[in-house]
Amino acid sequence: MDRERAKRFCWAMLSSLLLTTIVCAQNQSAVTAPSGEPLTLKIAVELALRNSRSLAVARLQQGLAEKTALISQAEFLPNIYAGSGVAYSHGIPEGPGGHAPSIFNVSYTQQLFNQPLRGQLRELRERTNARVFETEKIRETVIVATASAYLELSKVRNSIDLLGKERQSAKRILDVTTQRLSEGLELPIESTKAQLAAARIEQRIVDLEGREEDLQSTLRDLTGLPPDHTIEVRGEDLPESASVIPTNATGQALANNVLMKQAESEMRARELRLKGERGGRYPTVEMVGIYSLLSRFNNYDVFYRRFQRNNFNFGVQVQMPIFSMRTKAAIALATTDLKVAEMNVEQTRSTLSASIRKQSRRTRVLDSAREVARLELQLAQQGLGNLQAQYQEGRISLRDLEKQRLEESDRWLDFLNANFDRQQAQLELLRTTGQLAQIFQ
Repeated sequence: MDRERAKRFCWAMLSSLLLTTIVCAQNQSAVTAPSGEPLTLKIAVELALRNSRSLAVARLQQGLAEKTALISQAEFLPNIYAGSGVAYSHGIPEGPGGHAPSIFNVSYTQQLFNQPLRGQLRELRERTNARVFETEKIRETVIVATASAYLELSKVRNSIDLLGKERQSAKRILDVTTQRLSEGLELPIESTKAQLAAARIEQRIVDLEGREEDLQSTLRDLTGLPPDHTIEVRGEDLPESASVIPTNATGQALANNVLMKQAESEMRARELRLKGERGGRYPTVEMVGIYSLLSRFNNYDVFYRRFQRNNFNFGVQVQMPIFSMRTKAAIALATTDLKVAEMNVEQTRSTLSASIRKQSRRTRVLDSAREVARLELQLAQQGLGNLQAQYQEGRISLRDLEKQRLEESDRWLDFLNANFDRQQAQLELLRTTGQLAQIFQ
């Protein structure tokens, strides 16, 4: 019988271990993408939101704020305590707090009407809502950081590819110049210029390769991918909806911006606190109850005509404030706090209005700059096509053709930089208007 029971136990442990292994494997595959496979922008943002440590801390702090509010709420719920007040007494039996020494006692308290405490509770609840906005702000920060790193990594890798082609063109130019120099057809300064151009290209490649490694490390840290994971990105752009500037961008920013929501939430919290402190002029009502088990050891039968072992009291305790300096000071403090919060709301509204106008103008300027870079690139490509035809006809030299290739490659780099600058401006505009989360749903 014992052998059969041990056998069943072993099978249960083996099944549990197998199930745990399967679940862990599924979770690992859900979080990380296979090394070498292209990582899309959307998946990168999803991984970052899932694995962000700062976002996890913000959610914990949000839960902490909720638990803090529950502590204040507990004052308005039944609170029952049990204990003992056994003590030696000489003379009239009495104890600290007005409770007589007892073998065993149970006390009950519950606030029924207490406006200052109620105001503090409502303030804490509003601050709990403010923690939701703080979590949302950190979430937007994670999205912007991940999208920026992803888009820049794509730009850097395209730039490295272009500079690789420039390296080949610069080498051909240097070879032709060196040959012509040896034949006495070029001055030494032309060879030095060709060497300098090739060295500058190598310097840019080295700088971009270092930037590429930094961006990969940043993306691994943001998305939670392993340190040895090879990140392959696609040449993606932001969604088309991100390029549309809202007609009422200022109104959307004032309605949806997280900083504005936080400022307004803080103002509401202080309004609730002030309302509660003003209620301190009214009476407070508390339900109380106590049961005591007494003993003759404390000489109750000596000092009182009738001794009763079991004692029970239940009712309400009302306190009427007649002259309370604490209430007056608390109202003055809450009033000042509210004025500060109101000024902060106005300042945030003014700052956001100015910021949204500036960002909208910057986005339009960068759109124009991108269009200029695109047309310059198109012009360089058309010029390269014409020179290729002339080179095939023998009308120009290889060096002239390679110089045009360098020009076309530089225009590509200018276009990539202009496009990335526009993407950065779009991300900031989306964050300011509160539309960032909708774009990356």
